[in-house]
Amino acid sequence: MIDGLFKRHIDPLWESMATPLVRMGMTPNQVTATGLVLICLTSVLYLWHGNPAVFGLTLAFAFAFDALDGAVARRRSMCTKSGGYFDAMVDRYQELAVLAALAAVNDLWALALLAFSGGVLTSYAKARTAIEIPIRNEAWPDFFERLERIIFLSAMLLVAGALSLAGIAPASTIAVGLGIYALLAHLTSVQRMRRAVALLRAADGASKD
Repeated sequence: MIDGLFKRHIDPLWESMATPLVRMGMTPNQVTATGLVLICLTSVLYLWHGNPAVFGLTLAFAFAFDALDGAVARRRSMCTKSGGYFDAMVDRYQELAVLAALAAVNDLWALALLAFSGGVLTSYAKARTAIEIPIRNEAWPDFFERLERIIFLSAMLLVAGALSLAGIAPASTIAVGLGIYALLAHLTSVQRMRRAVALLRAADGASKD
């Protein structure tokens, strides 16, 4: 929702931040791949240190770096369909790495599965529609998209770290957070399904005329 509604304001900021990467000659796919490595590395390190605040901070940095691939593509005039596909697939693996790490450290596998499935179904609801009819990517400003999920996860981990100082176990905070994450992700999936059904029914009606 944030990216869809404020894209024209956010994109210039990303493009400005991408300047060092453009000067280094990095391609969009290289930025995407590096982002995946960073996120997997921070997730593996979380298995070792178990500190939610450190995980939240390092994830915020890794996700911010990963978000620069689109800006590099625009700055270098390298926007391609294959690059967009690669980025979308890598995004799913990034979410899987983060949620698997949270599940492993806090023994929250069921909640992590619900959270991950909600994100995947949210993505699939739009992708499957695009197979049936042409759609505009900007016309899907839904409530709990990937950017919101990233911000939520990072904030949740920082809150868990802060509350641990007050004696509240991080696993308890993360369990509540993942529950909210899963609920919002699945509600967003349903939101997209409703829109998709309306668009497909309209297309079916037009084809009969």
